[in-house]
Amino acid sequence: MVLLETVSKSYGGQRLFENLSWRILGGERIGLVGPNGVGKTTLCRLLAGVEEPDGGGVRRERGVTVGYLPQEVGGAASGSVLAETLSGFDDVWAIERQLEELGAALATDPSEALTARYGELQHRFEARGGYRLEAEAKVILGGLGFRPEDVHRPLAEFSGGWRMRSALARLLLLRPSLLLLDEPTNHLDLESLTWLEQFLSAYDGAVVVVSHDRYFLNRMVTSIAELSAAGLALYPGAYDAYLVEREARGELLAARARNQARRIAEIEQFIERFRYQATKARQVQSRIKMLDRMERVRTDRVSRLVRFALPAPPRTGRMVVTLSDVDKSYGDNVVYRGLSLTVERGERIALVGVNGAGKSTLLKLLAGVLPVERGTRTLGAHVSPHYYAQHQIDALDPSRTVLEEMEAAAPEALRTRLRAILGSFLFSGDSVDKKVGVLSGGEKARLALAKMLVRPAALLCLDEPTNHLDLASRGVLEDALAGFAGTMVFISHDRYFINRLATKVIEVRSGRLTAHLGGYDDYISHLAAAPPWEAPRSAPPPAAAPARTRKSRPGARLTELRKRLEQVEGQIHELERRLSDLAAALSDPSLYADAPRVLAVTAEQRAAQEQVAWLMREWEALSLEVAGPD
Repeated sequence: MVLLETVSKSYGGQRLFENLSWRILGGERIGLVGPNGVGKTTLCRLLAGVEEPDGGGVRRERGVTVGYLPQEVGGAASGSVLAETLSGFDDVWAIERQLEELGAALATDPSEALTARYGELQHRFEARGGYRLEAEAKVILGGLGFRPEDVHRPLAEFSGGWRMRSALARLLLLRPSLLLLDEPTNHLDLESLTWLEQFLSAYDGAVVVVSHDRYFLNRMVTSIAELSAAGLALYPGAYDAYLVEREARGELLAARARNQARRIAEIEQFIERFRYQATKARQVQSRIKMLDRMERVRTDRVSRLVRFALPAPPRTGRMVVTLSDVDKSYGDNVVYRGLSLTVERGERIALVGVNGAGKSTLLKLLAGVLPVERGTRTLGAHVSPHYYAQHQIDALDPSRTVLEEMEAAAPEALRTRLRAILGSFLFSGDSVDKKVGVLSGGEKARLALAKMLVRPAALLCLDEPTNHLDLASRGVLEDALAGFAGTMVFISHDRYFINRLATKVIEVRSGRLTAHLGGYDDYISHLAAAPPWEAPRSAPPPAAAPARTRKSRPGARLTELRKRLEQVEGQIHELERRLSDLAAALSDPSLYADAPRVLAVTAEQRAAQEQVAWLMREWEALSLEVAGPD
């Protein structure tokens, strides 16, 4: 479908890749992974035709369409959310305008020629999905988190994250042959992320996705393409299978490299021993040529990032922080009324919920970053919270170097390891000597996180700590926090991260808190299996957290199926209501005085009936799967 042939690309004298070849077939779902800065985004831009290679070529089969979602969406938005989502169908709307013009002409000249032309255009409009595009756009926008009333608002009123969702919705509606998604999960909450997984898993085109979300890659992709300094390596299976296979390949290459090194040493020893003996001259020259022709085995082993332990926190009492009957508003927007929550020593609480539910506000209240309007916030003995969010970059000193900023915060015991620790947060080599003032926003966010983690604290309050980290660095952070002996409350859309660390998940919805013991998979299982219990106003003695597994439980899948079943039922209900309106219109004798209107109504009725039939088949399949075996 799409083929990269011996492609080369450089930026500013730095070679990203050379003689790289890659064939992408229809229907493949590929996760593109590799360290930050290795060229994943550039590779996507080459595939999309946004950039041209320095050498080699990109071939696309006839009729193949490519859709590309970059990490950042620029440009001014002039229309509504819905209008921008539908903006990729200019040819369809051109047909619609012609239909409107012909309809007006038919009112005064109902000739056979005009009627035939109208019917032809109407057939083309229906074939391109004109009657169902708006309904499909609303379903996709809803899946990505837009409320029904929001889709008619100007897109310019929304933040960059919501504009990114709109751009993603536009691409999904277009359904290109090859979908290229560069970090699509960055701006999605957990519900939207789950919906996107389901959509992409059923997508009939090819998908290449760049993501640092291990859970997402495990559930969505069927193969992994790893980009490194050595080139592109392909692995069958999802992300966890790739890790196992990569380790096995690495061990095999290392063994071959060792054997080759021994052979080279033997040849060099022979050359050195007999170099000056005339009787051995031919053999020496033969071995010299052998060395010149020998292709060296490149191991390209993944560099091992340093693992480090967080400083031991001070010993606290059982109660770490308590909110009692707290109110919090932003102007007329009431976020919490009568909120109560107690965080106890050793708990690791993940806050989840849709964007805008109040997770960040709750975290700031717990950390003392925001004052309470009514009620009380009480800290336990020896508790001094450390709070991290991306805006903490404002507290960095722009005149210091990266290393100096870390030295100002680190205890003496970690001073000798700061360069290695910074390497784990993607500051390597000379980059530790860069001034903070010249760093990008993502680099500053990583530095602020590293700086916070090397200071001892009894309570860590972390807002999206994995943003701007690649998969390897996320692993370092997970290991460090897993060994942390203090208390932690965090917000994350990284479900693997939540599974690895959380002992409790608290869902924030409409100003109410609902708590579930365990990690993300346990939370999903609880939703499927039993009604949740609400976070009490005064916490009882802590229950022992149940043993958790990192494997997804059947309940997680069941919840997703039930949610999709509800969505399908809602779509069927809306379409049946529209069909009822269309039937009423067709039963009105006055309609038949307007020939174009009759054609339009009957075509819309036929399209709606087809969509109901398609949704009913999906509903039956989902119902059987939810019901399970008899």
